[in-house]
Amino acid sequence: MANLKERGLERELLFQASRSGGAGGQNVNKVNTKVELRFQVESSELLTEEEKALVQEKLGNRINSEGYLQVVCQTERSQLQNKELCVQRFYELLRQALTRQKKRKATKPTRSSVRRRLEGKKKQADKKASRGFRGDF
Repeated sequence: MANLKERGLERELLFQASRSGGAGGQNVNKVNTKVELRFQVESSELLTEEEKALVQEKLGNRINSEGYLQVVCQTERSQLQNKELCVQRFYELLRQALTRQKKRKATKPTRSSVRRRLEGKKKQADKKASRGFRGDF
């Protein structure tokens, strides 16, 4: 898999700015600082079919009904900083989605770990057994 940033995915990104909520004083009420990044996964020319399938499978909860992968940023007070943050998050999401996970190799517990576990269980059982009063019945 080639480096994602070198592919020039920025050409296919759509940005929309709007007013954000939260802290910022009067600035919040009059400046469009919230940035929404949208990326059409299915019609992308820079991703292979296999990569598109992986993105749709792993990031399906972030893809809306029109097929756009959405990333929203409104933490900063500047539109430019929010836009840069959105792009960073977008590349991070793609990197995670396209990275193949290693297959887990099944292993058995070591002999000493089994011994430690059983000793701990024995100690706990002895502690609980010593608590009760055993009278003559």
